[in-house]
Amino acid sequence: MTDTVLADLLARVRRLEDERDIARLIASYGPLVDAGEAHAASMLWADDGVYDVEGWLMTSRDDVRAMVESRPHRGLIGRGCVHFHSPAVIHVDGDEATAVCETLLVVRRNGPAGDTGQAEYSVQRAGATDFTLRRDADSAHGWVISRRTTRLLDGSPEAAALLSRAVTD
Repeated sequence: MTDTVLADLLARVRRLEDERDIARLIASYGPLVDAGEAHAASMLWADDGVYDVEGWLMTSRDDVRAMVESRPHRGLIGRGCVHFHSPAVIHVDGDEATAVCETLLVVRRNGPAGDTGQAEYSVQRAGATDFTLRRDADSAHGWVISRRTTRLLDGSPEAAALLSRAVTD
């Protein structure tokens, strides 16, 4: 095996590991916020990371933590909710990456938590989500979110543009 072939294989393995780590980071958001794990959810972001969702701009880990701890979010947890992310299309470029996915917020419509009757759920939000990430050796995932932008899938050009990044980056 030549040095060039070995170097190519090592680069390919690193890219695959980066993509796996980023996919795990994105997939962990929903379970963390649905469990009310405010600190762990906030640690997915860089210290100065931005979370921009339909006019609500969070500009730090502390802002993300406060959102998860907020009364409205605790209300969602109390009713029963699922923050779901589709598999992301991930592009890694050295120590930076982008990822695009679709997101759903599903909320239980009937009965109190723990009710054993048939549960009914409704989709409260469907979104287009674009992530910008950077490598961070101190992060549990090896990566942190620099910026997350989510827009409602309401037919708007802005939401379509976010989804289009999956094939243009």
